[in-house]
Amino acid sequence: MNMLPKKEVPEDILRDSVLAHIAAAYFSVGRRLERKTHCSATRGFILNALRGGAGLNQNQVANMLGFDRTVVHRAIKSMVREGLLSERKAPAGKALVVRLTLKGNKYRENLIKIRRAADDKLRQEMTPEARDMLIRLLKRVAETEF
Repeated sequence: MNMLPKKEVPEDILRDSVLAHIAAAYFSVGRRLERKTHCSATRGFILNALRGGAGLNQNQVANMLGFDRTVVHRAIKSMVREGLLSERKAPAGKALVVRLTLKGNKYRENLIKIRRAADDKLRQEMTPEARDMLIRLLKRVAETEF
């Protein structure tokens, strides 16, 4: 079973590429979690960056995540409108410091619960040996120099 429709990743590429299969699985899982949570990966990463009471400006968030500043700016503005984040002028300079609101913290906690439930479901689908093997193989892929 392919993780992505054939029009996105041609069958010959999937057949011949370990990396294409890893990418297909990653994007498939990401899309399903986004549909279930109604939260994009970008928003999830921003929520995570601001956990624990952290206050950062938008450029700091973008640099921390390695994302385009415009993408982060749009996501943050949307999250402020929804009441998930608050913005306050920084003590020095023009930057606005963003923080999670109480609503944002609850939203983030719910996302974590949903992700953990998905992880638990996957654990049930695999034997402990298969999970250990998959994790070892993924670590090997991540450490391989190209």
